[in-house]
Amino acid sequence: MSNFKNTFLIFAFLFFGSAARAQENILMIDKQAVQAQIEKRLEPEGPGIQYVVVNGKGVIYEYAGGWADIKHHIPIDRNTTMAAFSMTKPLTAIAILQLVEADKIRLDDKASDYVDHPYDQNITIRQLLDHTSGIPNPVPLRWVHTPEKHKSFDENLALNKILENNPMQKFRPGEIYSYSNIGYWLLGKIIEKVAKQEYSEYVMQHILTPLMIKPGELGFAIVRPEHHAHGYLEKYSLMNLVKGFLLDGYVWGEYEENWLRINDVYLDGPSFGGAIGSAMAFGRILQDLLGEYSLLMSDKTRDLLFQQTQNNLNEDIEMTLGWHIHDLAGIRYFFKEGGGAGFHSEMRIYPAKGIASVVMANRTSFDAKKFLNDLDAEFLK
Repeated sequence: MSNFKNTFLIFAFLFFGSAARAQENILMIDKQAVQAQIEKRLEPEGPGIQYVVVNGKGVIYEYAGGWADIKHHIPIDRNTTMAAFSMTKPLTAIAILQLVEADKIRLDDKASDYVDHPYDQNITIRQLLDHTSGIPNPVPLRWVHTPEKHKSFDENLALNKILENNPMQKFRPGEIYSYSNIGYWLLGKIIEKVAKQEYSEYVMQHILTPLMIKPGELGFAIVRPEHHAHGYLEKYSLMNLVKGFLLDGYVWGEYEENWLRINDVYLDGPSFGGAIGSAMAFGRILQDLLGEYSLLMSDKTRDLLFQQTQNNLNEDIEMTLGWHIHDLAGIRYFFKEGGGAGFHSEMRIYPAKGIASVVMANRTSFDAKKFLNDLDAEFLK
């Protein structure tokens, strides 16, 4: 009994001592130095940045600074929303896996069982999720519409037009990885078919509401314009010179200092990039995925969300069912980047370290990857 007690005490000391040291390392981070690093990346009188680091229990660090509205000097704060673009895709993946867990669909079901499309009829839901479907990926810059047209916008008509104009399969399903926004647009339609409700309503009811995330914090519409950042493009940039070839004229606003304001737009397909929210709201989703128990899915389904996938030859690809895979200084992380007219963002999960991060910025040229490589390193030591 004495030996058992001693062994238990040694184990407890090692386990809890290690956890305490990990927490101690977080507390020892020089937050003023981190803030100084962030502010070096802010342009004087320019757009801003939101940055948040979380673990399974709460927020470790957060920052918000710069201008949401340059002309009127309205600052970005923790509640400011921005367009997330492709950072939406993990929400779509979570929704699909929830339906799999509820036994309403299966990953190896054919997509054609739920939606009409012109591609190989054997493409599976799994292949849509991990971008091995072979569906093309035309540049989606013009797949947008104004907020004024949003209520009357016919998404199905827009999707059918895209499918009609891009009918050619790139390769046989499952052969290789090749990114496709159309694939995730189709996943949104599968969700609607199975759940019998609009994609945005499903995400709100089954992902955001359980985490107590309100529509004004994260959703698919600009609920509070006064808390939404303008997107910006650098006045003296190559993209500004060629902007007329990239987007229609209604997208471009006025110059504010050395920045061109980009007018608000909604994406034609919400499931591939339509989310609008704050870094803090996305951080709450990552916090749930890191927690001891997820409110969104079972442990088995959560493991599946982060399981690396393979092609038809059983070769690993740098994807899970919704996340890209990379490493930073030998530490594996899962990530999704989002970028479009006036905004750039990225979120990451480092499972081995038990932390996750999100950065969002309201300027097209922002290098989200380099930002997280540099700043996250402070929390991974």
